[in-house]
Amino acid sequence: RIDAKGLEGVDAVVNLGGVGIGDKRWSADRKDEILQSRLTTTSLLSGALGALQKPPAVFVSASAVGYYGDRGDEELTEDSAHGKGFLSDVCVAWEDAARPAAEAGLRVAWTRTGLVLHPSGGVLKQLLLPFKLGVGGRLGKGTQYMSWITLDDEVGAIRTIIDDPALGGPVNLTAPNPVTNAEFTATMGKVLGRPTAIPTPLLPL
Repeated sequence: RIDAKGLEGVDAVVNLGGVGIGDKRWSADRKDEILQSRLTTTSLLSGALGALQKPPAVFVSASAVGYYGDRGDEELTEDSAHGKGFLSDVCVAWEDAARPAAEAGLRVAWTRTGLVLHPSGGVLKQLLLPFKLGVGGRLGKGTQYMSWITLDDEVGAIRTIIDDPALGGPVNLTAPNPVTNAEFTATMGKVLGRPTAIPTPLLPL
């Protein structure tokens, strides 16, 4: 539930709701929780905003680069088709849940965000301990690409979307140059001054 009256006349709404995708093992129940936590929040906000007498100028709704699926080194843009697999399916449904707000005339932006890096949370927090202990290594062959962005740049990009009336639809929020997992691992080891020679086999992951 939401008190829609509390949203009347606000300038902007930013929706970042959804449980973490890397916090727990992907059991069937967890996958359903990942999906439903995003759809429920986004649908609720989108419907409420579309019915307001004085709606916000913009609705920024989270999505992720997982929209594109695993495409190797293929260059992807906001115009690229969605990929295949669980994360791609989640992102497609997540973005669709915000469409009622767009259909009601609001400027809606979907932020297809990469890995947000900050030591206080997310993937970087999870990686710091094993790397500091000297057991951080690439994942399998390490050829998988990682599109990333710092937390400061993520916040700055969202502020830019709010302030720029020309920005709407899908917007990719990542640093200009994605890196392979092997490159990311080597950089982590260099920054922390720790070895990264032993790869993590894919089977245990």
